[in-house]
Amino acid sequence: MNWLDKLERKYGRFAIPNIMIYVTTAMLVVYGFEVLLRAFNVSYYIALIPSLVLRGQVWRLITFIFMPPNASVLTILLALYFYYVMGTTLERCWGTFRFNVYYLCGILGAIIAAFISGFGTNTYLNLSLFLAFAAIFPDQEVLLFYIIPIKVKYLALLDWVYFGFTILFGSFYSRMAGIFSLINFFIFFGPDFWNRIRTTMRYRKVQKNFRQNNNDLWR
Repeated sequence: MNWLDKLERKYGRFAIPNIMIYVTTAMLVVYGFEVLLRAFNVSYYIALIPSLVLRGQVWRLITFIFMPPNASVLTILLALYFYYVMGTTLERCWGTFRFNVYYLCGILGAIIAAFISGFGTNTYLNLSLFLAFAAIFPDQEVLLFYIIPIKVKYLALLDWVYFGFTILFGSFYSRMAGIFSLINFFIFFGPDFWNRIRTTMRYRKVQKNFRQNNNDLWR
């Protein structure tokens, strides 16, 4: 993408390397504080709540990405490890600057959704990382339920179904979060998907014309 090349030449020096190490470590620290200080809801003070941002709590525009998943200890540890693996793999594949741009676009999408719906989350931001990972490494295998090996492209298909169901039938908040969280994915992968669709349509058209011509010859 030419526009990314131009941005990288101009602003590449500002890219943050190994950003997912910081994100996942911060998530783990927040979870640790919540376990140790059960009476103190840490997540509330870092969550993306637009009404509080407008009152001056601007740190929430960044800190919401550090909220850990709401799950058991084992699931959280595995999720954070998976986020780390996906993020570092994408960074090695794209380079630090491009990965930063992808993640930043996802953050901006989540912020836009939050100001439209009234509350923000990093859930769909993290899902967009998985979709990018699956688009580049569709045949990579992971363990479903920790025991069943399955290719990530099939899990990505389930994610797309989940996104579609959320956008069509979810609450207003869920719809906005689902739609805007995909901004980064479509910026990076939209042109490729569109080109594939056009190529497939052209190929089918050629096949159809070829078969029709052959049928005419045998008449």
